[in-house]
Amino acid sequence: MTWEELDAHLDKVPGTVSAYVGRPGARPTWTRRADATHYAASTMKLAVLVALFRAAEAGRLDLDAPVPVRNSFDSALPGAPRFANARDYDNDEAVWDRVGGDAPLRWLAERMIVRSSNLATNICIGQVGLPAVAQAWRLAGARHSVTGRGIEDFAARDSGIDNLVTAADLAALLGELALGATRPGPLASPSACAAMLDVLAAQEHREDLAAGLPDGTRIAHKNGWVRGVRHGAGVVFPDDAPPYTIVVCTTTDLADGGADGDEVEDDACRLIAHVSERVWAARHDLAG
Repeated sequence: MTWEELDAHLDKVPGTVSAYVGRPGARPTWTRRADATHYAASTMKLAVLVALFRAAEAGRLDLDAPVPVRNSFDSALPGAPRFANARDYDNDEAVWDRVGGDAPLRWLAERMIVRSSNLATNICIGQVGLPAVAQAWRLAGARHSVTGRGIEDFAARDSGIDNLVTAADLAALLGELALGATRPGPLASPSACAAMLDVLAAQEHREDLAAGLPDGTRIAHKNGWVRGVRHGAGVVFPDDAPPYTIVVCTTTDLADGGADGDEVEDDACRLIAHVSERVWAARHDLAG
């Protein structure tokens, strides 16, 4: 299937499907509505992870120090009451089991990614601050993506403060992580970038991008989903070709999987897996 044929296939999907495919540091091989904004869902956790590691390298945080695990957070809307997460909207009982105690910040950051824990995410944001997350996006070269609030901060959401991403911006951030693991870059040291890629490679939700790859293929990725939205963003490391970034963002009637945390093999997952499979087949031919 050619890129034109893949575009024609996606043209039939109701809603907006955005994509970005390319090697880190090179011009993209294929894009589709790559600058269209989508509700971020849990892909915003990528920028939170980068902000945490940057703060740790600057000496502002100790990732191995325990922090309180409390389900109460300041709203991004000035003057709004504090908010809390709903346990049945989360996806990681391990974090909830520690409420009232403490946990190492590094462990919380890992649970934020590998199990997409919302509670862990808001604790991490509380430790590093939203301005640091915004700086992570800027340093990656993102042009449109915004992390304006924590998860389930409904007062902020209802006032227009939101979390948005584009396929191009997610690819830029992931591409900088991949390049940054091999040489100094704008996000963090090579060792920190490599450590973040290892966390992303441990992702346990593998029903979209990873499902389109051969078993055992290394992919450092983060996905996100709420009703009407399903995204997958990652860096694939083939054994027989250079790495490539792949991002597929869908805001469609297909993405009916419910809140982050539901294990649903829906049509949007299969659509993303299909794109991933086609890109894998073309891995030797991507622009260098």
